[in-house]
Amino acid sequence: MNQIEQLVNDYYRFLREKTTVSQIKGSDWIEIATPFADLYNDIISIYATKQGSEFLLSDDGQTMRNLELSGVEIAKSSKRKNLLDSIMLNYGVTIHNTEFTTRATEQNFSQKKHNLISAIAAANDLYVLAKHTVSSIFREDVRVFLDQQENIIYTPYFISKGSVGLEFTFDFQIAYRQKEILIKAFNSINKFNLPHFLFTWDDVKQVREKQTEKQIQGLAIINDEKREVKAEFLEALQNKGAKYILWSKRNSPDNLKLLEAA
Repeated sequence: MNQIEQLVNDYYRFLREKTTVSQIKGSDWIEIATPFADLYNDIISIYATKQGSEFLLSDDGQTMRNLELSGVEIAKSSKRKNLLDSIMLNYGVTIHNTEFTTRATEQNFSQKKHNLISAIAAANDLYVLAKHTVSSIFREDVRVFLDQQENIIYTPYFISKGSVGLEFTFDFQIAYRQKEILIKAFNSINKFNLPHFLFTWDDVKQVREKQTEKQIQGLAIINDEKREVKAEFLEALQNKGAKYILWSKRNSPDNLKLLEAA
């Protein structure tokens, strides 16, 4: 087993060990505490209850409360509302009052749980639209960059199922006759989100290459303008066969070639 495979296995062992399930006293709700952190570095918890033959999953309104406390007023900005609506649509999550909710069966519980956590994490990115922070999400900057490239047609929020049966979302997909490029935009890259990207890309790659008979390329576009990217993270991408573009060098000829068909 190589070092990257070990890192991926360590990541999933970490998820299992740091996820706890507990009954909420005096109610039918179960709290699922995850190892992921919210805007205030508190753990993200979701809640589940059985309703007939289905399960109702909820964030108990905590995501919207955190955004409001951080200065992000969704209702007063059409841009923020549109971004939030896109997130909800992408992950199949609805907002009831201020709660993020979704419904699951026994068969798709894992996928729906994964989708709800992903929606919470994506919504937390709206924090960067608060007045005292930067004015745009890095993903949107990458979208503008792709729009500027001639002869590139991309699909945003591309969803594909991996060999483990879960559906994973990539920020962008570029499809050519013999090749597909699956892109993840990293505003910051760390020891938690990097193994997740490497696992999801490799897992989807196995399925997509069989389905499409195309080469499936993983590409990380990393924001390095205000922070240095550790060499070990770049080496991990290369060792796993993924490519990367540092944002400060996005217009270099070599990097632009990574977006081309050949």
